[in-house]
Amino acid sequence: MSAATTKGKLDPTDLVGIDDVLTDEERAIRSTVRQVCDRVVDPYIAEWFERGELPAARELAKEFGQVGLLGMHLTGYGCAGMSAVDYGLACLELEASDSGIRSLVSVQGSLAMFAIWRWGTEDHKREWLPRMAAGEAIGCFGLTEPDHGSDPGSMRARARKDGDDWILNGCKMWITNGSIADVAVVWANAGEEHGGIRGFVVPTNTPGFSAPEIKHKMSLRASVTSELILDNVRLPASAAFPEVRGLKGPLSCLNEARYGIVWGALGAARSSLEAARTYSIARHQFGQPIASYQLTQAKLANMAVELINGQLLALHLGRRKDAGTLRPEQISVGKYNNITKAIEICRTSRTILGANGISLEFPVIRHANNLESVLTYEGTAEMHTLVIGQALTGLPAFR
Repeated sequence: MSAATTKGKLDPTDLVGIDDVLTDEERAIRSTVRQVCDRVVDPYIAEWFERGELPAARELAKEFGQVGLLGMHLTGYGCAGMSAVDYGLACLELEASDSGIRSLVSVQGSLAMFAIWRWGTEDHKREWLPRMAAGEAIGCFGLTEPDHGSDPGSMRARARKDGDDWILNGCKMWITNGSIADVAVVWANAGEEHGGIRGFVVPTNTPGFSAPEIKHKMSLRASVTSELILDNVRLPASAAFPEVRGLKGPLSCLNEARYGIVWGALGAARSSLEAARTYSIARHQFGQPIASYQLTQAKLANMAVELINGQLLALHLGRRKDAGTLRPEQISVGKYNNITKAIEICRTSRTILGANGISLEFPVIRHANNLESVLTYEGTAEMHTLVIGQALTGLPAFR
């Protein structure tokens, strides 16, 4: 053995020393997010989940805004201008508390704010981004429809010209933050003569706009999920994004959100694994801790290795994003791998907790339920499989 071999106690939550390749700033940002979640989320999240509501959504947005979490990877207009890895670490810590909390932040920053930041006019940016970064205004992102999820190009929402104005009609579904939003980024088909799919900045107090909340969810219960109804919503010409046409606009935003999920899903997995690890040491059966049995240790070891692999993948993709070399297909690899592995970690953790695994006294079943939604949104596992398949073969298989 080399004399340079590092001595000291091994950290069971960081077996391979990933912290060693993070910068001091990255670790500090992660610590700040964890402290905020410990204070304003974790003491209440099980109750919010059980009640199926997020009563403190606006207060949470302001708390997150105060520490620069909202649109944190964007620059200017009150945004923090942090790195992609910084943002990823924040998503991991937020989702370690709850996927619904991470969704609040990622929809605000990676979908609504990013869309305005990337595609909006200077007036759009000045009007909305500083308030959204501070958590004083909340945004949502209207793309998915009741009959069109994985195939957004077939959307039925329509935008038609009426003089200089636009008139929007249609319905959007499964929209995070919709019922509490001050502004909605809405995508609608304007017809070939006006560029096909167009994006619009829609203040939610505009006549004809409504956002009834969706109830009776068994996943993402501590999250505001809504339908958006557009009934002859009249907007000025300036409401439209001026340059982007077609699916390029919404897909660019989805890639931002998918990147956050690559990291976020690992937070749910880490929380569940740690709950299972500590429980297995404390829980005794047949006169000894269940952690002392080989089958339990095999479960813990397999989960830990999958979590480590996911963390290394997320960090690699984050470094590529910061270098400007990250491709959408690579995000698909990350989303597909990390969410599918995270779900398995949560399910296996549940088996270690036994019957206690279904209790909200522990975070495991909550994380497992939430990840069923995360598996589907921002591109289903099936769609990401086909993206990866096309990258491997050069042949699209979407139809």
